[in-house]
Amino acid sequence: MKKALVCGAGGFIGSHLVKRLKREGYWVRGVDLKRPEFAETEADDFLLLDLRDQSNCLTSLTTPEETVFDEVYQLAADMGGMGFIEIAECEIMRNSALINIHMMHSSVEKGVKRYFFSSSACVYRDMKPDEPELSEEEAYPAQPDNEYGWEKLYAERMAMAYGKRYKMPVRIARFQNTYGPDGTWRGGREKAPAAMCRKIAEVEDGGTIEVWGDGTAMRAYIYIDDLLDGIVLLMHSDLENGINIGRQEYVSVNELVKTVAEVAGKRIRIEHVEGPVGVEARNFRIDKISALGWQSQFSLKEGITQTYPWVLAQVEAYSENG
Repeated sequence: MKKALVCGAGGFIGSHLVKRLKREGYWVRGVDLKRPEFAETEADDFLLLDLRDQSNCLTSLTTPEETVFDEVYQLAADMGGMGFIEIAECEIMRNSALINIHMMHSSVEKGVKRYFFSSSACVYRDMKPDEPELSEEEAYPAQPDNEYGWEKLYAERMAMAYGKRYKMPVRIARFQNTYGPDGTWRGGREKAPAAMCRKIAEVEDGGTIEVWGDGTAMRAYIYIDDLLDGIVLLMHSDLENGINIGRQEYVSVNELVKTVAEVAGKRIRIEHVEGPVGVEARNFRIDKISALGWQSQFSLKEGITQTYPWVLAQVEAYSENG
């Protein structure tokens, strides 16, 4: 039985990854500052640790039998939606850098056999909606739009350097905006799909919701199950350096609202207000992950159809509990 460590297992993607690995027969340890918020973890073992401290990274990699982890999935990070990224630049750069430095170094010390790092499409520059899609190599010369992207680029370089020197296979995925059930849906750290699901769940049919900016910024979103398929394929492949994982279905923020409203069966009016918008667009190629046989199975509407009822249930439960 393979042993896997999932760092950030209390978060949205990490908690889903634990479930996926368990289904594939792994013994899984999860580690995070907090346990999953919306469902019990399926990890065989779960440690509450602050991975900014190297001693805690070493603890997370230590088992009573002194066995070596076959795989480490490093997803732990200080992150959130644009509302958070715009105001927490220092926290993002410090906290995430410390986690990545210490976890990579500790993994080498402990002889981890294979290492996965979750990067982001935020490593790419601001683009126009009609610009040609970028390959992975075209992240350079680097010009990320925010500090979250800069920290991810640094962490990529560090992971590649450690992998090269210590002959440890390292796989790096650049995630697109990911959504699905059991994710943050309120409080400022939620991503756009969850935020729009919440806003539309909270208003009556024919009501109005606020949207930051003019709603024309283009985005692409990937449903959690599609992302997990990509992670597993990439981890066991020979692909090196940062690899894009995303669905090439580009929609404006206004179109995202329209899709959620259609799934909710509501007529929604949009009031555009000032707020952090981020880039105009990020368009990137997926040739490399597709060459492994990966294909997105969920359109935006299909994914929202899975996500909206869950968010609606959270809104109703929160309202009932005051």
